[in-house]
Amino acid sequence: MADRYEVIVVGGGPVGLALAVELGQRSISTLLVERHLEPQRIPKGQGLTARTLEHFYFWNCVDELRAARLLPVGYPIGSLTSYNNLMGEYWFVATPPIGRGGGASFYFQTNERLPQYLTEQVLRNRLAALPSVKTLFGYSAKAFEQDDRSVRITISGEGWPYEEQVLEADYLVGCDGVRSMVRETLDIDRGGEDFDQRMVLAVFRSRELHEGLKRFPEVTTYRVLKPELHGYWQFFGRIDVGEGWFFHAPVPRDTSPDNYDFLGLIQQAAGFEFNAEFDHVGFWDLRIQVANRYQQGRVFIAGDACHSHPPYGGFGLNAGLEDVANLGWKLAAVIQGWGGQGLLESYTEERQPIFVETGEALITGWIEKDREILERYSPEPHRAEFEAAWKQLAATASQQSSEPYYEGSSVVTGPPGAACTIHGQHTPVALPGHHLTPQLLSTGMNVFEELGSSLTLIALSADEQSVREFEQAAESLSVPLKVVLDTYEGDRQAYGARLVLVRPDQYVCWSGHEGPRDPVALLCRVVGIT
Repeated sequence: MADRYEVIVVGGGPVGLALAVELGQRSISTLLVERHLEPQRIPKGQGLTARTLEHFYFWNCVDELRAARLLPVGYPIGSLTSYNNLMGEYWFVATPPIGRGGGASFYFQTNERLPQYLTEQVLRNRLAALPSVKTLFGYSAKAFEQDDRSVRITISGEGWPYEEQVLEADYLVGCDGVRSMVRETLDIDRGGEDFDQRMVLAVFRSRELHEGLKRFPEVTTYRVLKPELHGYWQFFGRIDVGEGWFFHAPVPRDTSPDNYDFLGLIQQAAGFEFNAEFDHVGFWDLRIQVANRYQQGRVFIAGDACHSHPPYGGFGLNAGLEDVANLGWKLAAVIQGWGGQGLLESYTEERQPIFVETGEALITGWIEKDREILERYSPEPHRAEFEAAWKQLAATASQQSSEPYYEGSSVVTGPPGAACTIHGQHTPVALPGHHLTPQLLSTGMNVFEELGSSLTLIALSADEQSVREFEQAAESLSVPLKVVLDTYEGDRQAYGARLVLVRPDQYVCWSGHEGPRDPVALLCRVVGIT
């Protein structure tokens, strides 16, 4: 086994595994170091958005992911919210809004739901087919140091002939979770909201709970709101359809596995008595933390090492996989010689503000809104006012969507004064900095099926000279460019441009009806060459 790699990934949860897949498919020499021999069978991170399923499509394992699900094919993925307990009079069902699962016309895939350990197994299986990736399961990263040429990392594990081994790489990425050794070594600060609330995660089996909830339409999650919880949720989630469940809820600060009636807690939230067998009881703190930067020198962080938050809305795992889609191609481009340092710097520039706003505007916003409504309105004695407020809460539950975009990025040709933010409009127009929407080509193929692994120029009834100048500019810079030719007709006119330049993460970096005045300068910008 080589002692030097182009990239070493620390942490082999779903984010680290996905990054290794992204790099491995680009033939980047990669080492993955993960302390657990097998995925941990705790069913967190279950809800995978339509955008995340796009990533699995490009990682060439989307069919395997869907085949691994525990829910029956076609089982509705939705959420039910109830007042006081699940047997209460007031409840409503919401389907996932665009950006958190829905929005089939905006994304090439539909959402999915399965336990995180099954997602990890799919990614582990995919890694096994990539010869440029080596995996070290059962090994821990202890420390690292870097200079302007390389990163050296110390790891240990039972498989080494010596207790510790030092390996070297061009770059290091810490995907090592909330308590990231990589982030702490870099002394990267984290800011965010601390709600000072201890939460329980209980995993249990109960067929009686499944039977007792047949009064409702079929959904995958059940949220209980009550005034005394101050906007925090009691939350049931299905692992399968029959008996597998997980449950989140606020508990007193001194709660331990041995001093609390967890069966009584889940019965009280459900509103009826039932038998249950617990498989796991753990705890977490209700807080939002976001690193102020995602890179220092040759070292990066991704996933929970960058951002952590309550499991409200399913943003954690999905955001981590979006980090991977953003960072992976940029690292590969620089290593392969066609990307500049500005491309690596754009990782923090694009991704960090997105999660700051996700925490502030969405997660904290939901908690505060629920708290305000429940403290202000009550069925007794003002039933009519409460019912009006509850109806409004139900109406907005399926509308709380987000569309992250990178108009303000230095490697995107966005408008002057633009920002990187979550407050997009899900438009089909091919706007620089925004996600490309799928459209059918005249061949019957979807444009997503024709996108290249590097830059792609979609040319729709475009001037041949403009296309040729793009190709010549790319060749002069050794930038890989695939051209997709078609007519500017039908639904393809929704792009609002005859020429659309698309990044490997399916974000538009430039668009126009005519070619740019200086294609070389444009390509230099979008690949970070200064």
